[in-house]
Amino acid sequence: MLDGAAWQANRAETKLAQAKQAENGRSELGAFLRARRETLSRADAGLPTLGRTRTSGLRREDVSYLSGVSVTWYTWLEQGRDIHPSRQVLDAIARALRLTVAEHDYLLALAGYSPATASAPAPVAIAPPQVQRLMDALAGSPAYTVTADWRIAGWNAAYAALYPGVATAHGEDRNLLWLVFTDPYVRELLPDWEATSRRFVAEFRADAGPRLGDPAYLALVARLEAASPEFRTAWAAHDIEGFASRERMFRHPTAGLLTLEHHQLSPSDHPDLHVVIYTPAPGSDSAARLAQLLSQRRPRVDPAAPTRKDTHGPAALG
Repeated sequence: MLDGAAWQANRAETKLAQAKQAENGRSELGAFLRARRETLSRADAGLPTLGRTRTSGLRREDVSYLSGVSVTWYTWLEQGRDIHPSRQVLDAIARALRLTVAEHDYLLALAGYSPATASAPAPVAIAPPQVQRLMDALAGSPAYTVTADWRIAGWNAAYAALYPGVATAHGEDRNLLWLVFTDPYVRELLPDWEATSRRFVAEFRADAGPRLGDPAYLALVARLEAASPEFRTAWAAHDIEGFASRERMFRHPTAGLLTLEHHQLSPSDHPDLHVVIYTPAPGSDSAARLAQLLSQRRPRVDPAAPTRKDTHGPAALG
């Protein structure tokens, strides 16, 4: 049990951490608004052009005019000042900046108007057994599970066949965003790597929202910025994009070109987990190609067996 002095010290440390997290959130909100303002032209905002100017995109005065928010108040928001804008103010700014639904939600989340929690969910190292069984049941469809910070918590044999590197990545390296930007195999696997990697960054940012102020997220972003110039560029763009099912292309070294539909679901009892599933696109020969690829792999071993080495899930690395 803590004595009085220790309790006070612990309380002060907690308050300091909370204040730092709030400061990081305000900084991100300001940087996001500035990035969106600078990418929106006056013409796109319905304003007349001003000829040659030194300012790219809209001026702060333009946002003030379009939103009805004072220039001073809006400037403080971009500067990350410790102010508390109402939802109505943020809605007006979102309309002025022509934010998408995902971008609008992200802005609200940063200001505390989203259902998203202010701190990251408790980490999940391994997908729960029922989630792993679900992925295993999708024998012909590659599937994997990621946590809130995009650590890969489980996968099935089909996904390991598509991307063998998932079974050899360890610790903090087994993170989807890290692998996309640092594994040369992934660059070869994705014919549209440049566009797809930027979309992943935009989706990650939308997922993270106010959790970007948490130390774990800050550490991941700093590590990626140090490792990948492409990530630094994508991160600096402050793009936001919600997940959408779409067709994805893969250039596998033995299966050839695969066209797969990309889906995502979250278990109601584990909303911090995302199960990502790839199914063969209708009208393509990808189902046959996947079946041929899987037939070349070793039979699946019981995950509880101590000799299991290459099948699925983090337990394979134990």
